Amino acid sequence: MDSKSQTITPIAVAQTPYRDKFGIPRQPNLVSKAIGKIWLNAPYNQAEALAGLEAASHIWLIWGFHKAPPGQTRLSSRPPRLGGNEKLGVFATRSTHRPNGLGLSVVELIEVNLEPTPHLVVGGIDLLDGTPVYDIKPYLPYVDRVNSASHDWAEEAPQKLTVVATPQFVASFLALKSEVEMSLIEEVVSFDPRPAYHRDQPERVYHVRLCDLDVGFRVDDNSRQATLTNVIHSTEGDH
Repeated sequence: MDSKSQTITPIAVAQTPYRDKFGIPRQPNLVSKAIGKIWLNAPYNQAEALAGLEAASHIWLIWGFHKAPPGQTRLSSRPPRLGGNEKLGVFATRSTHRPNGLGLSVVELIEVNLEPTPHLVVGGIDLLDGTPVYDIKPYLPYVDRVNSASHDWAEEAPQKLTVVATPQFVASFLALKSEVEMSLIEEVVSFDPRPAYHRDQPERVYHVRLCDLDVGFRVDDNSRQATLTNVIHSTEGDH
């Protein structure tokens, strides 16, 4: 069978709350409070390219794992849902280490905005800030939704952690007057971004960067509770 390689060029770039890969939900639409913008690149940054898209409640984004190390394609990976212990083939997972480094996400289309330049406001986004977007397509429920679909080991969303905040965290958060809402922090941390092999370290403090904040938290696996411990502006130093 003849096959031809094809060069693809980004048609847009994503602006999202996620400044690091750590903390990004492992699937789209898990964190509903994660609002992003998709900024169209020339020559697609014209109203004509988006005409009619407002009819869709959700859209598909085809995008690239632009921060994945080059040459890291693997034939298998260890899905977090299986505890990070069992290997599956790359095409049986949604690993970032893929042959062509492409991701696929369905997100809520909140708004088609033409000012200051054409862009989309979307909800439930799971892309790193600055991610290149290669295509946008409307989600069509009558064909894209498969009511009989099933999956043996990922049938439901992962169990969420209960999230609480220390008094120190609350005081610091209020003093910073950030654009980040507390509900976004709680949703991101509730889906437990820790690697599977770290889940026996209850005293370890992890850090997730959301917009202008660096949020510290630790997890007690026995109680399934995450505690928000500290927060600073993300430019105030390294962790």
